[in-house]
Amino acid sequence: MMQMWKRRAARRLGQSAEAQACADLQARGLRLVERNYRVRGGEIDLIMRAADGTLVFVEVRARSNAAAYGGAAGSVDARKRRRIVLAARHYLARLTEEPVCRFDVVTLDGDRLEWLPGAFAVEE
Repeated sequence: MMQMWKRRAARRLGQSAEAQACADLQARGLRLVERNYRVRGGEIDLIMRAADGTLVFVEVRARSNAAAYGGAAGSVDARKRRRIVLAARHYLARLTEEPVCRFDVVTLDGDRLEWLPGAFAVEE
């Protein structure tokens, strides 16, 4: 029973963090294209378009207690990056023309939001 409660709390934290990240990025001039794009093996929290036309794949990570578990940015490890890239490749395959892209991370450590544009690159 406790595990289910913890999962629900984590899901609510994640949804709240995504909403905050989306609002922050929109205030900075990015436009929301799609939210929670899922494919087998990967997910992208937010897909946004920058003013210059760049397609931005955004991973949102939140930690309510960063001191106990490490920072939110540190949780975007190589495995997580591979899953994001897999979903991004799937998304791009649907388009007729591939735009310039980048991978950003938005972290929320407690109440502190940080946007990391170009947080990682695709590893070939």
